[in-house]
Amino acid sequence: MNSSGSDQGGGAGGLDRSWHLARTPVEVDVAELEYALMRAYEAFGRWQAECLACVSELAASGPENAMLHIIRMHDRPKTIKDLARLSNRDDVPNMQYSLRKLLGAGLIERQGSGRSGVTYSVTEKGRAVTDHYADVRAALLIKAVQHVPDLGLRLREATDTLELLTGIYEQVARGAATHRAFPRKQTPK
Repeated sequence: MNSSGSDQGGGAGGLDRSWHLARTPVEVDVAELEYALMRAYEAFGRWQAECLACVSELAASGPENAMLHIIRMHDRPKTIKDLARLSNRDDVPNMQYSLRKLLGAGLIERQGSGRSGVTYSVTEKGRAVTDHYADVRAALLIKAVQHVPDLGLRLREATDTLELLTGIYEQVARGAATHRAFPRKQTPK
């Protein structure tokens, strides 16, 4: 039996929780969490895109929507370095594409230059869109979750767990990068 009380490989009346990634109960639990994270990430991205579509004509991905809200966060201009750090991203070319898209939609503006440093902030249109987004979010998402028992505690615990896992994944990603297999050069015969 694993920690959730069901047989790892299935059994009479049990669920088959075995994976090619999971050979022990701990591996099963981690694999199931990762699978849940993948599904939650995709559902969250769809939610963000649909909520933004309710309040704007911009067709934006979840990460582009997140970037808009991060730029608005605390109503302070952000550099691309700030945006990368705050979103835990390192794909700067993709981030630059998203910034161009948000600029083109008139939701953000760019200040400064390469020498003095470029920052991004929301425009009045961006402020109106993000405020309207917050209204739709409250009417739909917050209304849907507000009756979940012990929601505040559960959300704080989930946040703490996700922050812990973020650090662990960052560390093991660095470890994996040091052991990356490189293709061997073919020697001519």
